[in-house]
Amino acid sequence: MEKLVIHGGKPLEGTVRVSGAKNAVLPIIVASMLGTTQSTLTEIPKLADVHTVCDVIASLGVHIEHPERDTLVIDAHELTSTTAPYDLVRRMRASFLVMGPLLARKGRAQISLPGGCSIGARPIDLHLKAFEAMGAVINLENGDIEATAPNGLKGAQIYLDFPSVGATENILMAASMAEGKTVLENAAEEPEIVDLATYLNSMGANIRGAGTNVIRIEGVKELHGANHAVIPDRIEAGTFMVGAAMTQGNVFVENAISEHLKPLISKLKEVGAEVQEEIDGIRVIGHAPLRPADIKTLPYPGFPTDMQAQFMALTTICQGTSVVTETVFENRFMHVDEFKRMGAKIRIEGRSAIVEGVPRLKGASVNATDLRAGAALVLAGLVADGETEVGYLYHIDRGYDNLVLKLQRLGADIVRVNIEEEEN
Repeated sequence: MEKLVIHGGKPLEGTVRVSGAKNAVLPIIVASMLGTTQSTLTEIPKLADVHTVCDVIASLGVHIEHPERDTLVIDAHELTSTTAPYDLVRRMRASFLVMGPLLARKGRAQISLPGGCSIGARPIDLHLKAFEAMGAVINLENGDIEATAPNGLKGAQIYLDFPSVGATENILMAASMAEGKTVLENAAEEPEIVDLATYLNSMGANIRGAGTNVIRIEGVKELHGANHAVIPDRIEAGTFMVGAAMTQGNVFVENAISEHLKPLISKLKEVGAEVQEEIDGIRVIGHAPLRPADIKTLPYPGFPTDMQAQFMALTTICQGTSVVTETVFENRFMHVDEFKRMGAKIRIEGRSAIVEGVPRLKGASVNATDLRAGAALVLAGLVADGETEVGYLYHIDRGYDNLVLKLQRLGADIVRVNIEEEEN
C-alpha cells in the first residue's frame, strides 16, 4: 500500500503536458472491438482504468499489443466470447460499454452489473432501454445482464431522459452496425463523444451530429480498424490549471484545448487568476488574493462534475464565501470531510456546499474518496502548512498518468512512499 507525502508552500512553475483523455480512451479502446482489421491508437495514458479495460476486451478474444508507452495495437477480427467476467467488470463502470459492440457484432452479451467510484447512482437503465428499442431482449438474473438480438439490431428513434455520456457512447457503437437509421435525441455533447464518433467514422461508420444533442447514425454492415490519436484530457488539464491558481504559480499546460475548458477558464478568471489561451496550450498565473466564486455542475458545456472537487479545494482558500452546487451525482461531496481535516470551513446544505475561505489550510492525513477527490486533496496539500499525507492512491491511479512526476517537475514537494516500507 502506498501514500503521497506533500509539503506545501511551493508555487507550481513550468510546463506540463497533459496526456490523452481517460474519458475518451476507454470507449475508444472498446470501440476497437467493432473492427475486423487492426487498429492503432496513440496518446494512450498509462492508467489503471486503461489496463482494466484492456483486460476486459482481451478476455473476449481481442489481441492487444503495447509497442510503445503511449500506443496500443488492437486486433479484434475474432471475438471468442460474449461474456465479460465479473472480476474485471466490477473494477470499472466503463466495462459496461462492451455491451454495445458485442450486440452489434455477435448478437449477444452477458455482463455483470458494473463497479467504479462510489460517487452516486449511475443507472444503466438508459443503456438497456435504448438496446431494447433497437430490438434487443434483456434479462437480468443473479447480478448478470444478458442481452440478445436474435434478429440483429435495428435503427430506432431514441430519447435519453438524461444526457448520459456512457449511454450515448454505448448507443453510438451499437447503432454503427445496426440495420437502418438511429436518431439519438438529448445526447451527451462532451468532447469525448466527438472523439469517439471521429474514431468510429474513420472505421467506416456513418455518424453525424456528434457534439450536439441530436446524433444521427446510419448503420453499416461492417467496420474496419483505423489509426487514431486520443484527444488531450481536459480534466487533467483543469487540475493543473487550478493548481497553478491555488499556489500562485505560473504553469503552461501544453496540449490543453481551451474550447473544452470554457467554464473553468471563466471561473479561474473570476477568482483572480490570469489565463492566457495559446495555440498549443493554456497558461495560468495565480495572483493573491483569490476571490470567491460559485459553481454549479452541469452536463457539457456546463461546469464539469469531474472538476467540482478540485475547484472546491481552491475555494477553501478564497477570501469570502463560495457556493459549490452538484447536480450531476448525488454523492459527490465525500471529500468535504477530508478538507475539514485540513482546516477548511464547509457546510453541506442539500446539493450545495457553502465554503468559507480560510487564510491557510493545515497538513493532515487524508484519504482519496474517489478519483477526482484524490486529485483535489493533492492540490490542497500543495498549499497547506506542514505535511499532508494522501492515502487510497488507487483512486488517483485510475485517472492521472504520472501525476507525482509531473507535479515534481513543476516544483512541488511531493513523493510517493510505500507504507509497509516506512513502518519497517
